[in-house]
Amino acid sequence: MKSVQDLGDLRGKRVVIRCDFNVPLDGDTITDDGRIKAALPTLNDLREAGARVVVLAHLGRPKGEVNPKYSLAPVAKRLGELLGAEVKLATDVVGESAQSIAAGLADGEVALVENVRYEPAEESKDEAARVELATKYAALGDVFVSDGFGVVHRKQASVYDVARLLPNAAGHLVKKEVDVLARLTKDPERPFVVVLGGAKVADKLAVIDNLLKVADTLVIGGGMAYTFLKAQGHEVGSSILDADNVETCKGYLEQAKAAGKTILLPTDVRVADGMDFAARTVDGPVEVVAVDAIPAGKMGLDIGPESEKAFAETIKGAKTVFWNGPMGVFEISELANGTKAVAQALTEVDGLSVVGGGDSAAAVRELGHADEAFGHISTGGGASLEYLEGKELPGLTVLEEDK
Repeated sequence: MKSVQDLGDLRGKRVVIRCDFNVPLDGDTITDDGRIKAALPTLNDLREAGARVVVLAHLGRPKGEVNPKYSLAPVAKRLGELLGAEVKLATDVVGESAQSIAAGLADGEVALVENVRYEPAEESKDEAARVELATKYAALGDVFVSDGFGVVHRKQASVYDVARLLPNAAGHLVKKEVDVLARLTKDPERPFVVVLGGAKVADKLAVIDNLLKVADTLVIGGGMAYTFLKAQGHEVGSSILDADNVETCKGYLEQAKAAGKTILLPTDVRVADGMDFAARTVDGPVEVVAVDAIPAGKMGLDIGPESEKAFAETIKGAKTVFWNGPMGVFEISELANGTKAVAQALTEVDGLSVVGGGDSAAAVRELGHADEAFGHISTGGGASLEYLEGKELPGLTVLEEDK
């Protein structure tokens, strides 16, 4: 992949750049601007080079329709504050407003077009429709820079097709993400520990499959742990269970044992009658029980204190750690202890600690950790997982094509 420096003199040139500004909002207030801050090194370099910068980005899932709820107006405001310069926002994606604002940019200025997912063709499976839209994106600039790592696993008009129409390069963020993830899969410093959580085993099967080959230890918590506990023969009450994958999990446990590797599972969990996620409340008291004593009708909602200690010790003893997925329902204070313990342990790793985007990135910030406390916080949960699965990511492979 070429870097921004490989594009030559950019003074006076219009650079179309794809960023990932899919930030969480509370009304019009951005609650976590981590993804916007992650784009600043590339944007500032382009500005200093005298480029005229046109930013493409999405927010939420407007499903090909204009919806003010998903406007990038709050993003334009926050980006302007962080850059210390006005960021003009077009009222459309590729229409008169976008064309006019792009044409009127001076050297070093930045503009943002509206949410690319307002365009039905952006996510279309119809390649011709995507290329037609990408041609309109390409008309807004002279070169293309890909810096939205959170979308490189998508074959979309603003990620893949436009990169085939203009001279292209990877931005600093995409370069950094690929460099870090390559260190995890190619020659990690050992011990290499992978920590996986979140709700569903099915979402992580391919990651487990691939990382079991390179990791020394897999630490498994969150909702997905209960399918593994069931595979060990434990009853899991009313906890999340992927019954279709119990045998698969049993196979992973056997595979790890045969290879001399460890799959570390909780030995105790926090249970309750249930919870109301929207209201952020737990039904009934939260109790700590051993994994072989989960009462019928009780739901496992976080790992227990004994498991926290074991997980933390394993993480702190590693030289390379990758973490994706919370250990419990961390958004509810009574169920955040497991995730807190894992996050804290990652800050104490004497080596490379990588937080794999998505809920994990949100969790560490919500728990009050600075980004600098970790080796790397990925901006792309889905993209980082697919990379670690060994999949080809269209938004990366297109940057490696000869043009």
